[in-house]
Amino acid sequence: MADRFLHLARHGEALADGPLTDRGRQQAAMLGQRLASLPISAIHHSPLLRAVETTRVICEHLPGVPVESSELVGDYIPPVPDPQALPDVYARFLDGLSTEDYATGAELANAAIQRYGVPATAGGADPASHELIVTHNFLIGWFIRHALDAPEWRWLGLNQGNCALTTILYRPDRPPALVLFNDMGHLPAALRWTGFPPDQHV
Repeated sequence: MADRFLHLARHGEALADGPLTDRGRQQAAMLGQRLASLPISAIHHSPLLRAVETTRVICEHLPGVPVESSELVGDYIPPVPDPQALPDVYARFLDGLSTEDYATGAELANAAIQRYGVPATAGGADPASHELIVTHNFLIGWFIRHALDAPEWRWLGLNQGNCALTTILYRPDRPPALVLFNDMGHLPAALRWTGFPPDQHV
């Protein structure tokens, strides 16, 4: 086993269920420039258009890095063991979700942790693996919740800026370490997300 730096990025600003805006493309380009200094060995992205387009822009700065689309890092609701026990604001937010929605989300979220939220397989010239996931707000919150061993529902309220960077380090001999959270240092002020909370385009 070897260390794994898992870099998690929310897609760029986008139209509702549509393509990136001009701001979103600029955000993705800035993120790609920042990531170009890291030995990224693989990129995994959500199959939704806003994540696909963000990945394409990032890849302009990371030529030759293998890219994979995966439902595991898509847009879904991570586990919520007891929605009725949530604070009212979160219970209202999730109102209307079906039992099937919860079951599907739990299955995908747990599979994502099993696949990506673990140390890397040993091998290769680098002492540690660096992988990028381009995904959505809720799943990044779920990875953070897992890394901090917080209650399952606590991914709620962990809001990410568009093309902000969160990094978690997985090592064979210790618990996960949250290295960066929602870092927007690569984005000029005009491209940073300042709303609270994000109201759409998760």
